Amino acid sequence: MQNWTYEELLSVYNTPLLDLIYKAATVHRENHDATKVQVSTLLSIKTGGCPEDCGYCPQAARYHTGIEKNDLMSVEQVKKAAKEAKDKGSSRLCMGAAWRNVKEGKDFDAVVDMVRAVNELDMEVCCTLGMITESQAKRLEHAGLYAYNHNLDSSEEYYKEVISTRGYEDRLKTIDNVRKTNITVCSGGIIGMGEKAEDRVKMLLTLANMNPTPESVPINALVAVEGTPLEDQQKTPIWDVVRMIATTRIALPKTQVRLSAGRTDMSNEGQALCFMAGASSIFAGDKLLTTPNPDFVSDMELFNILGLSPKDPFADKCKPEIKEDIASSSDEKWSRPAHQIEKNLVATEKGKEARKAVKS
Repeated sequence: MQNWTYEELLSVYNTPLLDLIYKAATVHRENHDATKVQVSTLLSIKTGGCPEDCGYCPQAARYHTGIEKNDLMSVEQVKKAAKEAKDKGSSRLCMGAAWRNVKEGKDFDAVVDMVRAVNELDMEVCCTLGMITESQAKRLEHAGLYAYNHNLDSSEEYYKEVISTRGYEDRLKTIDNVRKTNITVCSGGIIGMGEKAEDRVKMLLTLANMNPTPESVPINALVAVEGTPLEDQQKTPIWDVVRMIATTRIALPKTQVRLSAGRTDMSNEGQALCFMAGASSIFAGDKLLTTPNPDFVSDMELFNILGLSPKDPFADKCKPEIKEDIASSSDEKWSRPAHQIEKNLVATEKGKEARKAVKS
């Protein structure tokens, strides 16, 4: 593992573009099968109503973006969507919920059941649910979760220009909690939010110097949504996306570099350059949570033109084994109302007294 300095990575980023693509393509072919692309489907299992103020996100409750809000999907609905995605060529289902953080209770229990159900379909399962604790990460691991997504979004310095309701350290803490399990980490960012090239490099520097590095790094081009604070941002030039993909590939040679949001604004030629520069994963399907995305048919047509094919599930890591749910009795105890806890304690004491009387 190389410990990058900011100056080294900035120098890579500023390499003349054709030289940068060539270097990235070389690294890509040394570490990956360049004809295989991991295909994921992103499913919004709970849409809208998020209390955060992420400037790019149409799901924030405080913004008026006109999205259709939906409560948490059922396990059967998720299982049906997963089967449809698998039939079309996806090897991974990524489930996203518009939460600031996961709260214990029936909703999280349902998500655990969803993870288990999708795992049983022989698909890789990924979740993005906001901040999670170590114990919650452990429950997801036991349910068969393959990956957890928690993006850094930008550099630590620029982050506060986009989000005020959560700190950068909160992001890193969730990734650290996931790392205490066998779940793989998916973490990247968004370009085109008004940040400088230096901010992009600093974000990559944080990811590249993690030990271990994330197994997947999504590179998103901002999709400016009307009603959000970033609605007037200009579209990100394709050259910036290619440069970011190539730099990411060089900085994280073993990682899956995911060409993510913004593909609807990219030509086939632009996407081809991204694949040449080291992109090894995409989201497929006509929607990414709430924003447009190329459909499966278009993607498969492009794959045929470029000589690419979808990667099989669990090609990089064995399928996670489903284990018994570790929701502990102590967790359940403290989730009950105080009067119920007191009642149970009284009953326990009475039981002790009765047993003493029998012995005497």
